[in-house]
Amino acid sequence: MRPLNISAISFLNTAPLMWDFEHDPTPELIHNFRIEYTVPALCAQSLREGSADIGIIPVITTATIPGLVVLPDVAIAALNQVRSILLVTSKPMEDVRTVAVDTSSRTSVGLTQVLLTKFFGGHRDFTPMPPILKPMLQVCDAALLIGDAALMADTTGLRVYDLAEVWRQKTGLPFVFAVWAVRKAALAEMNPALDLRAIFRRSRDHGLASPNVEQIARQWSGRIGLSEEDILSYFRDNIHYELDAECRKGLALYFQLAAECEVIPQAPALEFLEG
Repeated sequence: MRPLNISAISFLNTAPLMWDFEHDPTPELIHNFRIEYTVPALCAQSLREGSADIGIIPVITTATIPGLVVLPDVAIAALNQVRSILLVTSKPMEDVRTVAVDTSSRTSVGLTQVLLTKFFGGHRDFTPMPPILKPMLQVCDAALLIGDAALMADTTGLRVYDLAEVWRQKTGLPFVFAVWAVRKAALAEMNPALDLRAIFRRSRDHGLASPNVEQIARQWSGRIGLSEEDILSYFRDNIHYELDAECRKGLALYFQLAAECEVIPQAPALEFLEG
């Protein structure tokens, strides 16, 4: 029996998920979990390498990491507009031929390729770049911005496509960006009394409760330069933190289209943690 290593994302949209671990850790959490913060793609890498046991990972990486189970109740998703996954360009999307991409989330890069390929004329060329808008647009027709970089970007005079909103328009379904995944091997090594589903669901619920979410907004406002009301609106109107039936349908369709576009080898059959 040993503590489980959590790989978490250092983005605004994950802050409510980590409430209990950061603000109100019980003896159960203190003794049974260790946390490291990184970006989404590196969360997945940590799970793949076995240095992390639990990670909030881009959903697309579940197609390439064997031996995972997904916590079934919690996700980072969007029912419509998300505000933090943006394709920015001076052109109509149909005319975009090259895209500079922030590779911190492979799911968002995959979503961009799927949308462009399936609905806007075909495969595009991607160039990995740091998420700084002006240099990205000097090199390519469009820039993919993810997370806090998208929320803070000055897009004055440019066309901004919210990719979760475009997905909703084209498919009629929500889009799921990330899920909590656990290595099966770690389940055999953890404290058997732990109820992982309940622990992570409870932490999310506490993080979204007032006044806790208001405290998160105050803390993050100074960090990323958004007003507290903007942040509260983002949590309230843009991010959907449940992996419900409609989100699972959207996720299944994304996997299908990503496989058809050769973004992933094949659509994964996700296994969910029971109990």
